[in-house]
Amino acid sequence: MKKIITAALAATAMLAATSAQAQTSQRHYAGNIVGIPFTSTNPSGLGLLAAEFGFAGGIGTRYTANAGALGNTQTATPTVATAFALTGSVSKDCSFYAGNNASATAIDFGTIGVRTGNNENVSDAFEMVGPAVAAINSATAGCNFNNSVTLTKLNGNQGLKNSAPGSYDSAQFQANIPYTVQANWTGTPQGTTANGISQSLTVADTSGTNSVNQGAWRSAFAMAITAAPVNKGLVAGSYSDTLTLTLAAQ
Repeated sequence: MKKIITAALAATAMLAATSAQAQTSQRHYAGNIVGIPFTSTNPSGLGLLAAEFGFAGGIGTRYTANAGALGNTQTATPTVATAFALTGSVSKDCSFYAGNNASATAIDFGTIGVRTGNNENVSDAFEMVGPAVAAINSATAGCNFNNSVTLTKLNGNQGLKNSAPGSYDSAQFQANIPYTVQANWTGTPQGTTANGISQSLTVADTSGTNSVNQGAWRSAFAMAITAAPVNKGLVAGSYSDTLTLTLAAQ
């Protein structure tokens, strides 16, 4: 019994030294006064003074038990959630495979045939025999963001122009050949998010440019160029124009 009391007192002293808040604090007294047994549990005030005085005077016994621990450093959180902000970026890009060197984009119609027979009616002489056509196909084209697809003829609605036509009767001859361009690919218009469908862009022979806005797309790309026969004779010489396809991320 004495060992229990001694251990309890030692524990109490240690907890007091660490300024811990007691979670268990028990004080019990028991004894006999003139043959009458008594007990007192957790007395306070005068009762505590009397019990301690009696114990100090050799009356009865005493038991104390104290336990405690330092509190949390801050409010406990049974559930904690932490959000991680993950960021990155993708560069805007447009691609068009146009062959491996400059010769791939040099489109030569060769000799544009005209009616040269001396047995042609004068109203047909020197006129184009048939249309001049070109087909251009790329297996890889597209943009990874909202973009515009634009076709532009350098000479505008004049089309192919003779660089040195000399002098001619403008009522019977002309020194230019208008042409039509039609492009086709698979994509989606801006403002929609859906599976790509067939898209097209046409520049008529009376126009110099045309454009259409697209959402991100990737597909094969085809262009057909058609220079229809004109209703006048063609002045001899070299005819040329520059057709520019522009894919521009916005």
